[in-house]
Amino acid sequence: MKTALLAGLSFCLLFVFCAPFAAKAAEPPKQPVTIKLEGGKMAPVIFSHAIHVEKQKIDCVKCHHKDPQNPVACTTCHEKEAKGKTPSAREAFHTRCQTCHKEMAAKGLHPPTKCMECHKR
Repeated sequence: MKTALLAGLSFCLLFVFCAPFAAKAAEPPKQPVTIKLEGGKMAPVIFSHAIHVEKQKIDCVKCHHKDPQNPVACTTCHEKEAKGKTPSAREAFHTRCQTCHKEMAAKGLHPPTKCMECHKR
């Protein structure tokens, strides 16, 4: 009985002390990130997590679908060429981004929907 109580208390203390660090790791970057695919013909895309996550309230899992608690760069899983069922980075970006932007435009919002609005030189 004492062992179970001590184990439970230890787990609670571990959670209380580690939770702030785990939450910190999942915070989106404050500065925009540059998305540039090696060999890509288009200009890179400057992506703002602040606009998407904080302003538009888009959940991280929308893009970081594999592990939203420990997000990694999309190109960690999506490479230049498709691998099995995993689409290429270009295909994944265009599917996620364009679909979302078109859905938002249909709701009367004004996200960029033309290539050069995201791929700025």
